[in-house]
Amino acid sequence: MISLIAGMLIFALTSSAYAQDWPQWMGINRDGNVTGFKAPQNWPKELKQEWKITVGLGDASPVLVGTKLYSFSRQGTDEVVLCMDATSGKELWQNKYAAVVVTGPSASAHQGPRSTPTVAEGKIVTLGVGGVLSCLDASKGTVVWRKENSSNLFPAFYTAMSPIILEGMCIAHLGGKDNGTIVAFDLTTGNEKWKWSGDGPTYSSPALMTVEGKKQVVVFTEKNLVGLSLTDGKELWKVEAIPQNRFYNSATPVINGQTVIVTGQGVGTKAFRIEKQGDGFLPKELWNNTELGTKYNTPVIRDGFLYGLSNGRKFYCLDVAKGLTMWTDTTMNSDFGALINCGSVIMSLPGNSNLIVFKPNEKAYTELMKIKVSDKPVFSTPVVSGNRVFIKDAENLALYKLD
Repeated sequence: MISLIAGMLIFALTSSAYAQDWPQWMGINRDGNVTGFKAPQNWPKELKQEWKITVGLGDASPVLVGTKLYSFSRQGTDEVVLCMDATSGKELWQNKYAAVVVTGPSASAHQGPRSTPTVAEGKIVTLGVGGVLSCLDASKGTVVWRKENSSNLFPAFYTAMSPIILEGMCIAHLGGKDNGTIVAFDLTTGNEKWKWSGDGPTYSSPALMTVEGKKQVVVFTEKNLVGLSLTDGKELWKVEAIPQNRFYNSATPVINGQTVIVTGQGVGTKAFRIEKQGDGFLPKELWNNTELGTKYNTPVIRDGFLYGLSNGRKFYCLDVAKGLTMWTDTTMNSDFGALINCGSVIMSLPGNSNLIVFKPNEKAYTELMKIKVSDKPVFSTPVVSGNRVFIKDAENLALYKLD
């Protein structure tokens, strides 16, 4: 009996630890949902900083798996993957390689990588700003395989697509304008499993959905929204999604069952239901809200409502079923501002470095907390685990406690 109780306790503790992991872009399921968060009874006027270290330049979000925290940034002429102890910030290992020189409009504020690492199956995968795709051993930092960008192809503002790991494969959208490939590599060997060729990559990241038992990788390309078979990369359906004026597709597709919600600057927000039709699949438009779209942000769903930060730099709420605008806040924030659903609250960290917490309510915007967390801009997503908040600004990584 004692051993049984002990085993159950270990299982509960292990399950709790895993429930707090944030192993990739937008969390465990790429939907921005945090589990196990308990809001404080009284929201503080400042956060307790446990530690702060300089990890390098970049916009890539940190990721957390168990007791290990990973960052991906630029130090001098190198791109560096760091593995740290999440409690102390102590470095456990690092891996680095020479990175391309960033030029043009991105050079002044965005020299480092923008793609968030993905950790799964004992590996960590990164996509460098110049298109170098790496797979490392997550426990030791040794290179399992690395794909150099020999063709020197990448989007106009370099890469910002975060790879996804599914069923022993690393899937990434590579290439440049009008010339892209979505490739699935064997996670252990780096061998190509399948490849889709077509539009170039954008600043969006792939997501996974299942329709009638069929697993599909949903990708927002430079001109289309496509669904590919996870098994062989076959194109199952496609919806035209051409950005307007000088804008770019940047938001990750939001998956809600068999519905895909896509948004962008100048095009508003649309919802499509993917339905099985004969041997194929058909995307059916459910609604189109032309009033609200995002620029560099991916919305989150909470209790049937979509919360986001518009290209007008204001928080908003939409009805997921009908696409109706419920409210738009009057306060302007910034173009960047990741949102995460913490259950009882929505948390956001706009580029102006104000950590904002508001109540998920379709009636009106109700702000609960706003705290300045850095004197530098923030372009990454905070990682929330229990009462811990890990924040990467333009150059530093810090752990805060929300008591």
